[in-house]
Amino acid sequence: MTLAYVFWHWTQGDEGDYETRLIRFHRALAAAPSSGFSASSCARVAGAPWIPRPQGYEDFYLVEDFTALGVLNDAAVEGSRKEPHDRAAAVAAGGAGGLYRLIAGESTLIGSAHAYWFAKPAGMTYADLSAMVSPIVGRVAGALWQRQMVFGPALEYCFEAERPAHLTASLAALELTRRRIPIR
Repeated sequence: MTLAYVFWHWTQGDEGDYETRLIRFHRALAAAPSSGFSASSCARVAGAPWIPRPQGYEDFYLVEDFTALGVLNDAAVEGSRKEPHDRAAAVAAGGAGGLYRLIAGESTLIGSAHAYWFAKPAGMTYADLSAMVSPIVGRVAGALWQRQMVFGPALEYCFEAERPAHLTASLAALELTRRRIPIR
């Protein structure tokens, strides 16, 4: 199972300085990964209704399971990761998080250029939704994530792709374009 802790946040200060601090934190995580942590990404996003600013940031932190999520939670603020975390947190104005499980596709697409957020249409089964979206995942080399345990303010599904996916209108997907912040 692959899980992604998704963290939406925004700054109270200068965006350039904030992004520099974010990069340092993500690099510190990569340099000293906790058990079960595999990768992270950071992207600037605009128009997400769960971010109370015109634009903010969206981080994905990949872990192998729920146990690894707890380990990451503790490790993010310890050792060599503590100072970079605290410096970024010091200028953050707020944030919200969610937990998503990879349903189809490749987890390597975290932070890709296009994100489509949608809810399962009323009356549609999860099997029917999967049957509708899975071929699109393969066609555009995308990734489909499903929210777990109703954590977080965002919609139930996130479909990521490097190029436009043209999801069916019945999904009423909110398309967000991301600008990836290079952390490596």
